[in-house]
Amino acid sequence: MNQADAYKLQREPFYQPQGNEVALYAAAYAARLPVMLKGPTGCGKSRFVEYMAWKLGKPLITVACNEDMTAADLVGRFLLDANGTRWQDGPLTLAARIGAICYLDEIVEARQDTLVVIHPLTDHRRALPLDKKGEQIEAHPDFQLVISYNPGYQSLMKDLKQSTKQRFTAFQFDYPNPTLEAQIVAAEATVDSDIAAKLVEVAQAGRRLKGHGLDEGISTRLIVYAGTLIGRGVAPVDACKMAMVRPITDDADVIDTLDHAITAVFG
Repeated sequence: MNQADAYKLQREPFYQPQGNEVALYAAAYAARLPVMLKGPTGCGKSRFVEYMAWKLGKPLITVACNEDMTAADLVGRFLLDANGTRWQDGPLTLAARIGAICYLDEIVEARQDTLVVIHPLTDHRRALPLDKKGEQIEAHPDFQLVISYNPGYQSLMKDLKQSTKQRFTAFQFDYPNPTLEAQIVAAEATVDSDIAAKLVEVAQAGRRLKGHGLDEGISTRLIVYAGTLIGRGVAPVDACKMAMVRPITDDADVIDTLDHAITAVFG
């Protein structure tokens, strides 16, 4: 097995298309255009990238961005060992070398000075300068850069600069429509369609509170968690409280409102 094969997904990730995003992404990849995914937490952005990497048969290297991440964390650094110093590629450098899709998840969590290093990879240059090593990597022909973030949740201080945004094509993701979301929950959590539909109904009630006590709506991911608990024998009301309400708020009034919605749906 070569290095690239080690980063290929071995099984097909479950993904239910909401529109023509699969065909559009495939076209972007064929042209090796960088892609930006925008949408709320837990709506399927990361799963979509995994699915497309599997469908295209390409290796995938994922980086969960955070505020402590430095440029060296992405690009690489010299390390000390028993024989002296050696260079270790960071995930971005490795992806550029082997022709992987590099997915930077929640990119706005990273510092702005860190993000500058991706710019040469997102235009005609498709290159990555390794200043500390005195090397410039020409990106492998199969390399593609994908980023994601949640514009509705991030503060203005953490928004992407226009100089970065305008280097990408973009998809706007949202929670699926109720019918499709229930199908996803039924498949992912292995619960019957009636239970899945009721879980989505509870989530819809929670999402109506966004901006009125909730910063974020109840994600599809949390609905699947609730369905999984139900599949393990947990009572639906308890599963909803545990997986869909308590994780998203500490506000007693909001908790009470959502608990009443759960009781109304499940009885």
